[in-house]
Amino acid sequence: MRVAHLLAGATEGGAELFFERLMPALSAAGDDVLPIVRGRARAARLRAAGAAPRLAPFAGTIDPLTGRLLAHYLRRFAPRVAVAWMGRAAYHTPAGPWVLVGRLGGTYRLSRFRHCDHLVANTPGLASWIAAQGWPAGRVHYLPNFVPDHAGARPAALPVPPGAPTVLAMGRLHRDKGFDVLLAAIARLPDVHALIAGDGPERAALHALARRAGLLPRVHFLGWRADTASLLAAADMLVCPSRREPLGNQILEAFSAAKPVVAAMADGPAWLLDQGRRGILVPGESGVALAAGIEGMLRNRAMASSFGAAGRACFEAAFAAAPVVAAWHSFCQHVKKAGQGRCPSTPSCEARGRVTGPEAPDPPYEDALEQPSCAP
Repeated sequence: MRVAHLLAGATEGGAELFFERLMPALSAAGDDVLPIVRGRARAARLRAAGAAPRLAPFAGTIDPLTGRLLAHYLRRFAPRVAVAWMGRAAYHTPAGPWVLVGRLGGTYRLSRFRHCDHLVANTPGLASWIAAQGWPAGRVHYLPNFVPDHAGARPAALPVPPGAPTVLAMGRLHRDKGFDVLLAAIARLPDVHALIAGDGPERAALHALARRAGLLPRVHFLGWRADTASLLAAADMLVCPSRREPLGNQILEAFSAAKPVVAAMADGPAWLLDQGRRGILVPGESGVALAAGIEGMLRNRAMASSFGAAGRACFEAAFAAAPVVAAWHSFCQHVKKAGQGRCPSTPSCEARGRVTGPEAPDPPYEDALEQPSCAP
């Protein structure tokens, strides 16, 4: 089946990295996939993975070139389904005989998705939020992300003394990610080293904060790294201090490596850690609470091992490539058969997505995406 995927995302980010994993995986599973992206670097990575991407600028609202390019690409490719990843791509994707799906990874402005036939969320909680805004139950769907299998990797060589307790945090250096809270926690744990893998607008401020607190000998800013598996292998645990985290791909990566997780109480971590039954959850915005969670995990090795095993089992059941690719394939087959492609000449097509009642989202596709036993 022919499916086009359109992404106007940032240079780095959880959704963008998942997109780059999903495209070759769908192709390998037999789908005819057309990725349309912004950025030559992303296009080059997709091409190296065996895809045949097309480029579009995806500029602001006044951008006639993107609309013309997308119309040209989609007419030539003739997909049965087009998936617009996040709001900017959904805004620019033109009408056509394809079923238009909007994929969300957070509580975005739904007005940008008003022309979509279906919306996909990457957590059940987000799907419920979309339905609560008025989207009909039969057109709101949950499809998870998958992450690589990081089991068995060799530890990365790092500037950490042998045997020193080490925590890993990953993500964009942005206020939402709460790395300042992690620094406050590390200040209370004098023997613990922290690896921070990522980059972003808060890098200079965080580095200055660590310097003022005298933490630079124990806090290591690594930048964006491609050796996630080796970083996880070198750490005792993953820490996710986010103030706002709709999912938490870094937690899924820790699950795949059987590493325990300590996380602040945000929507995604609370769901993934099953309200503390698959890892330690602490109140957000509290360096004291985060330090206590890290210390508790370090002191109780049996608990840490149990959490790591539970995370690995959850990864295998629900967040590995095979079940997620099967779910995406089943979903596209499902909406293709429904035959809800937009018809721009029919005014009623514009009414799709209006409020129809307070229905809950439909369950995942029964055979391909049954709610896994590991999920809350």
